[in-house]
Amino acid sequence: MSKAISGFSKLSKEEKIGWIANEYFSNPEAAAALLKKYWNADAALQQLHDEFIENTITNFYLPLGVAPNFTINGRDYIIPMATEESSVVAAAAKAAKFWSARGGFKATVINTEKIGQVHFIFNGTSEKLQAFFDTVKPKFFEGTQSITANMQKRGGGILDITLRDKTAELHGYYQLHATFDTKNSMGANFINSCLEQFSRILKEEALAYAEFTETEKQVQVVMSILSNYVPNCIVRAEASCPVAELNVDSGIDPQEFASKFLTAVRIAEIEPYRAVTHNKGIMNGIDAVVVATGNDFRAVEAGVHAYASRNGQYGSLSHAKVENGIFTFWLEVPLALGTVGGLTSLHPLVKLSHEMLGNPNADELMQIVAVAGLAQNFAALRSLTTTGIQQGHMKMHLMNILNQLHATENEKLEAVKHFQNNNVSHSAVHSYIDQLRKFDPTTIEKDFLQ
Repeated sequence: MSKAISGFSKLSKEEKIGWIANEYFSNPEAAAALLKKYWNADAALQQLHDEFIENTITNFYLPLGVAPNFTINGRDYIIPMATEESSVVAAAAKAAKFWSARGGFKATVINTEKIGQVHFIFNGTSEKLQAFFDTVKPKFFEGTQSITANMQKRGGGILDITLRDKTAELHGYYQLHATFDTKNSMGANFINSCLEQFSRILKEEALAYAEFTETEKQVQVVMSILSNYVPNCIVRAEASCPVAELNVDSGIDPQEFASKFLTAVRIAEIEPYRAVTHNKGIMNGIDAVVVATGNDFRAVEAGVHAYASRNGQYGSLSHAKVENGIFTFWLEVPLALGTVGGLTSLHPLVKLSHEMLGNPNADELMQIVAVAGLAQNFAALRSLTTTGIQQGHMKMHLMNILNQLHATENEKLEAVKHFQNNNVSHSAVHSYIDQLRKFDPTTIEKDFLQ
C-alpha cells in the first residue's frame, strides 16, 4: 500500500508527527511521545529551531563538549566541539595539553580566496568568445555593484573574473571563473547572487554583440554556483619541539617515537587506503568545531578531500619532519568559514561557542579549526604508534556500551573501576555486567520472591 501523501508541508507539526507515527511505527503513541520529548520547553527557542529547515518534527541533539588548554599563536583557548564520537574531545584535550607545555600551536592563514563559476555552452570559436569577454568584462563588475557594495565596505568583494575554455573535456563548454574575498562571512549567498547576475549580463551582452552570428548569440547558461573547492583559501597549523621533548608517557624513547611517527605520516602520504582514515581523524577535530560554530561541515569536508587529491592521488593532509633535532608536525587545509551570517547569529549555542572562542574573525576561526584538526591527528598517531588506538578509544566508549546494556548507576561505577585495568570490548563489558547481575543480592531477592 502506498504511503505517499499530498500537502505534507502544509500540515502542522503535530499533524506531521501524527501521520508519521501512524504510518511508520508499530507503536504510534510511543513514537509520537519520543519525538515530542525532544522539543524545547522554551516555545520561542523551539520555533527558532523549527524555522531553520523544512518539515521539522523534533530536535536531534549532539553533545557539545569542550577541549581546554589550547595555546594558539600565544593565546589560550578552550575549544567547543559538537560531536557524537567517543574519545574525540578527550584526544584533542590531551594533545592540547601536551603541546601547550612545548610552546603551543602556530597557525597562519595563507590565503582567503573563494571561487564561483558560471558554466555555459557557446557554439562558436574560443577566439571570438575571448574577444567578446574582454569587451564585456567591466560590465560584470558594474552590474553587480548593488550586490557587492556592502562587502566592498568591509574590504571584500569580487577579486577577478576569467574566461576558461573547457571544450577539450566537453564540446562547447566554457566557464566564467570568478574569485572572491568574503571577509568574515562564508559568503555562499553573496557569491551565488553575483554569479546569477553574471549569467544575466552574459546572455544580454551576447545577444547585443555585433560580432556574433545569430547562433553564437544564443549562449546557454547551464548553471551558476559557488565551488566548495577552495584551494586558495588555505590555513596552515603546526607544532614543533626538540625530539628530546617527545616524551609521550608510553615507555617509548623519544627518538624511536619520532621515527615511528614520521613513518606513519609517510605511509598516509603514499597509501590512499591509510590516507582516508588518517584524514578522517583530522576531520574528527575540524568537523566538531565547524558544527559548534555554525558553519557548513559538508562543504568543508568536500573541499578538504578534494584538496587531498589535488596531485592526482589521495594523500595525507598532514606532514612531519625532523631537522637539526627539531620535530615539526603540520597541515595545510582549505577552510571557507564565516563568523557572521547564517546560524552564527541565530543559534544560541553557536553564538555561545563564538563568544567562548573570544568572538574570532574568519581568519582566526580558520586557525582555531585547523589546529583542532592537527591536535586530533597528533593524538591518533600518538596512540597508533605506541599503545594502539583501541585502548584509549574503547575506554571512552565504555559508557556508551553500559548505556546500551541499561546498566544501573551502581553497575556503571563498578564497571568503570573494573575496566581501569582491563581491556574494554563490547563482549567483555557484557560479560562483566552479566556477572554483576548474577551475584547482585537485590537480583537474587527478586528472583526468590518471584
